[in-house]
Amino acid sequence: MQTFTLVFIFALLLTTLTQIWLAARHIGHVRTHRGKVPEEFASQISLSDHQKAADYTCAKTRAGYPGILLHVALLLVITLGGGLNALSEFWAGWLSDHVLHGMVLIISTFFIMSAADIPLNYYRTFVIEEQYGFNKMTPAMFFTDLIKQSVLGLLLGAPLLFCVLWLMEKMGESWWLYAWFAWIAFNLFVLAIFPTWIAPLFNKFTPLEDATLKTRIEQLMSKCGFKASGLFVMDGSRRSNHGNAYFTGFGKTKRIVFFDTLLARLNPSEIEAVLAHELGHFKHRHVIKRIVISFAMSLAFLWLLGFLMGQSWFYEGLGVTVAAVPSTAMALLLFFLVMPVFTFLLHPISSIYSRKHEFEADAYAAQNASADDLIHALVKLYQDNAATLTPDPLHSAFYDSHPPAAIRVAHLQNQGQA
Repeated sequence: MQTFTLVFIFALLLTTLTQIWLAARHIGHVRTHRGKVPEEFASQISLSDHQKAADYTCAKTRAGYPGILLHVALLLVITLGGGLNALSEFWAGWLSDHVLHGMVLIISTFFIMSAADIPLNYYRTFVIEEQYGFNKMTPAMFFTDLIKQSVLGLLLGAPLLFCVLWLMEKMGESWWLYAWFAWIAFNLFVLAIFPTWIAPLFNKFTPLEDATLKTRIEQLMSKCGFKASGLFVMDGSRRSNHGNAYFTGFGKTKRIVFFDTLLARLNPSEIEAVLAHELGHFKHRHVIKRIVISFAMSLAFLWLLGFLMGQSWFYEGLGVTVAAVPSTAMALLLFFLVMPVFTFLLHPISSIYSRKHEFEADAYAAQNASADDLIHALVKLYQDNAATLTPDPLHSAFYDSHPPAAIRVAHLQNQGQA
């Protein structure tokens, strides 16, 4: 057995066992604290709501086990099991052009993996979300969204994939640098068209009509130096009872979006505090910083791929014979299939960085609105979304982009007293 095969199996086993262990810890920790509302929330959240959040969290986490095991099984079948070899040979009988062959190979592989996830997603939506009163989707809407996402993915992804494969074939050893520029251009293009072309394919966006609230929001935006192309309400209630708010786009396409469920639940001062938090992300340039980091990481990964695609042990260690490699597409496909296995343990770094941004945005909201109003809004959102107040600390450190509720509220209370 090849050395890299052993390294891959070890990394896959370590990642899988860590995921299962973290999930088990999370369920155990939430269950242990199910019987009592944390003292700092006892006056605002009832025991029944706290227990609902605990049960919902445990149900979602348990539902993740089949997905973990399914992904491992698929990955092993596709790589070491010879799946990619077989799929490559099948398409080679139909397509002789290397770039087209590579495109079809990659698209069909990800189609197979995505199709395998459909039953699990259906279960999460129509069993777990339904059981806890969040789901508003119908089966017809579920599959319509799935078709839209698939078509959109092909329309946007296929040209990018063709461009990258062509560059890999034609631009020599420096292809990864040209591919990086193509990747940057693609991401900026998607960011620009998302608010006005992509998002409306799935939800209806209407201008905010509440004159009093609109005036209040515009005054806050003016105070913070933020300009947007409009204030919109999204019909999130068509699919779910979960609530949220966000701003999207950049430049002249920036817009602020509120879920209708959020507007129905929060009072004007709380909505203002939530928006001030989102504006804190803008003021601290968090989105730009994350984009820059993402681009820097993609450059490093493409450089690494440029090295690996010339190494026979990379292919053979993952079950692909060198003779079966029809083009650079196989290297690209293998790289993106196995890279998450080797980078999983880096998740806490991303979480720490994201939480730092959340604390900064909270501090900005406390300075430009009200810390108490933001606390009240967050507690309502925790309650409405059945978000657990007692996550396992280690599980949260790995996965959660936002600080745990108790830590976040304590931080805001300190901001309000400052």
